[in-house]
Amino acid sequence: MTPDQTILQLRALFDQQGQDPYFGEPVTQLEHALQCAALAERADSDNDTVVAAFLHDIGHLLPVESVEAYMDGYGTVDHERLGADHLRSLGFSEKTAVLIENHVNAKRYLVAKFPEYDARLSDASRKTLAFQGGPMSAEEMMAFEVNPYFNEILALRRWDEEAKEVDFETPSPDYYLAYCRDHLSR
Repeated sequence: MTPDQTILQLRALFDQQGQDPYFGEPVTQLEHALQCAALAERADSDNDTVVAAFLHDIGHLLPVESVEAYMDGYGTVDHERLGADHLRSLGFSEKTAVLIENHVNAKRYLVAKFPEYDARLSDASRKTLAFQGGPMSAEEMMAFEVNPYFNEILALRRWDEEAKEVDFETPSPDYYLAYCRDHLSR
């Protein structure tokens, strides 16, 4: 698939489901993606990270085969892995895929490491945590901390939590799809 075909596929996913509510939050799927990408860009993140921020929840927009694939009205079970694998198959970088694949692990890590983090989670994030394995064990935390992208993964998680604001000004989807096109053309 060429970069232009991939961009058309991503645009179609956002066109078809981007206006759907973002599971228990006051924003749409697209607004959440745009806000997360804008926060990454404001932090002077590299292209891989901004693209990961924009597409971190793409797994929620992909078709699933059964109702067991849903988290009781809060999105797709294992959406982080589904999205990362899908983007790998389209030619996105391993760094982008690893960031996406681990943004749920970052939530599990932060809840285990910092109990006050759990108190800051939205109700929807708290409900999905149970489907996602709950807080990490001490062994899981040690293994997670050695990920070469550990700091970027935690940053993506924090942007993910912040990207739920009504009337948050962001660039258009085309702006971040251009980031994706640049990413794929490297």
